[in-house]
Amino acid sequence: MTMKNHFFDLAGYVQSQAGAGEVIASHFAAEESDFIRFNRSAVRQATSVRQARWTLTLVRDGRRVDAAATLSGNPAADREQLKAMLAQLRDAIADAPPDPYLLLAETPVNTARESAGAVPDAAVVIDAVLAAGRGLDLVGHYAGGPVHEGFANSLGQRNWQRVDNFNFEWCLYHDRDKAVKTSYSGSRWEAEAFARRMGFARDQLALLGRPARALAPGGYRAYLSPAAMEDVVGMLCWGGFGLKSQRTKQSPLMRLADGRDRFDPRVTIAENTAEGLAAGFQRDGFVRPGRVELVRAGALGDALASPRSAKEYGVATNGANAEEVPESLELAAGELPAAQALEALDRGIYVGNLWYLNFSDRAACRLTGMTRFASFWVEGGEIREPLDVMRFDDSAFRILGSQLEALTRERELLLQGGTYGARNTASMRLPGALLRDFTLVL
Repeated sequence: MTMKNHFFDLAGYVQSQAGAGEVIASHFAAEESDFIRFNRSAVRQATSVRQARWTLTLVRDGRRVDAAATLSGNPAADREQLKAMLAQLRDAIADAPPDPYLLLAETPVNTARESAGAVPDAAVVIDAVLAAGRGLDLVGHYAGGPVHEGFANSLGQRNWQRVDNFNFEWCLYHDRDKAVKTSYSGSRWEAEAFARRMGFARDQLALLGRPARALAPGGYRAYLSPAAMEDVVGMLCWGGFGLKSQRTKQSPLMRLADGRDRFDPRVTIAENTAEGLAAGFQRDGFVRPGRVELVRAGALGDALASPRSAKEYGVATNGANAEEVPESLELAAGELPAAQALEALDRGIYVGNLWYLNFSDRAACRLTGMTRFASFWVEGGEIREPLDVMRFDDSAFRILGSQLEALTRERELLLQGGTYGARNTASMRLPGALLRDFTLVL
């Protein structure tokens, strides 16, 4: 039985179990994934996972209780398991306190999305990686295959999504901690695109053998690659765009909210669910709009409002998750061709990755972290030598505001690489950024 058929079969069964005054909701999350680990350009682990998890919610008299379990895939056995879970929830709900911020998707909105990609067989990935890594110390992790998500409730709502995607993250090591780190993600594996990514990494690896250049603390012209921008923008997601954090004055973007600071007018950041990989519906069944502009032409836009925050503050929810964190974030493209980024930089630093980021001053949205992997000195538009690892300390209002010179025309799709428990579909689509000044401190 397919994941889709299994979901709809169990959803129909659960709906039939609803009693008077009850609302029963179900969330289904499943994957069919290949996992491959590489070390020293050899396969160290190759396995596949097929798993599905069901979260059952019971609502009655303004009270809510939840339970979750892993499904077996056997329809009869899974029905019995869900029946037992529902009995446990009915026993527990009387002891649950009334929830003043409970908000239900009471008007059924049915959706379906099937985004079939071109994810390769594991053997194809292995052959491509081993060929590309021949003679190199390649360490990496690949995860790919379809990810499924569904929602159903006893009011008649049904939502379904399947997306095919892959993510391959790898390092090419020169010596000890000297390495080039990169990734290749998407819904369609293209041999030429992978070859270009690997070729660029090889070119950088060759440069790591040159003596490292030590820079004095100070401000430098800089180009931040899309991978480095992922770390910067990712920090803004730590409460930056959520309704609750903004209303409680905990957002690191409060200077943007109250007009004390702005980003560059070219900066537009959106939750673009319509073109992302994350589900078009929230775990409690609220359907998400195709696009929510979080930053609009440098000014704060709309907030991500979870159902609970929406109820608390008396606004409409836009289907945000409980943490009010973007899942399909994009930063608008600029005008600079990526192939001309180093030429435009001329003299300064190329930052391939940032590492260990944190806030040094959250209220001022000031960030700190390390350059760790493959950062280089650029002279005359050409990479000349690697840089010693350094710490940066700079404000997002400078990086995306006063010191932003250009954004690249091309953007990269960067998937969240974590696979603990299960794969997810959170992603960012980001350009590179050319900065007039980027502050290094040691």
